[in-house]
Amino acid sequence: MFSLITVAVLSVVAMLLAWNWQKNHVNAGIVDVVWAYGMMFSGVFYALTGAGPLIIRLSLGLLTFGWFLRLGIHLQRRVLSEPEDGRYQAMRKAMKEQANSGFLVFFLLQAGFVWLLSLPFWAVAQNMQPQPALVIAALILAGLSLYGETTADQQLAKFKSKPEHRGLSCRSGWWRYSRHPNYFFEWLHWFAYPLLGWGSAYHYELWLAPIALFCFLYFLTGIPFTEQQALRSRGEDYRKYQQATSKFFLWWPKSEPF
Repeated sequence: MFSLITVAVLSVVAMLLAWNWQKNHVNAGIVDVVWAYGMMFSGVFYALTGAGPLIIRLSLGLLTFGWFLRLGIHLQRRVLSEPEDGRYQAMRKAMKEQANSGFLVFFLLQAGFVWLLSLPFWAVAQNMQPQPALVIAALILAGLSLYGETTADQQLAKFKSKPEHRGLSCRSGWWRYSRHPNYFFEWLHWFAYPLLGWGSAYHYELWLAPIALFCFLYFLTGIPFTEQQALRSRGEDYRKYQQATSKFFLWWPKSEPF
């Protein structure tokens, strides 16, 4: 219970500091950076304070540290080197003079998401009867997911770095098979936690983690906002991309309409 309260309090404090930073820099994208580092901290913290044997806590700590550190660094570089993400610009424009108070609520909600989505880490850390074969399978799955998301981010960054691609959609690499391969691999990695936690008192509940994340990414905070911004910035090119390319899951593309 102490560890759960600690993560909740620190998440709120971190998001309040991030909200104050965005007031001074007019860049709400910092919320994503703090979210990623908050998830990293919570995973490592639960691994250090959990009751499970060393093998399960070490696996959990390495997985969460490696995954969310990479994500945090990637997002941090983008936030510090680029203008505010178009999604947040649209939110700022819509809220007008209420932007700061609106973002305060939004940042605090993200603190709640850190706590909620880190609950699987806590449950895994309490697993007293880990299954060695499933632990190995979880780490392999996490490694493949990390490779997929890292290469997808690199492919997109390389595409966007060329001025002639401005206003166009990336259709190379993983982006040929999914409009959101980074989200797909993010979701895929969450299946590692039910595998790590199998044998614990919560092993059935842990399967709710990838289900919940799919709902967040597909229906709420991920794809809908990203697609709206893509349509604003890339217009007809993105509409053709939508018609030809799978929305989330990796799949062979259709022929694009003329």
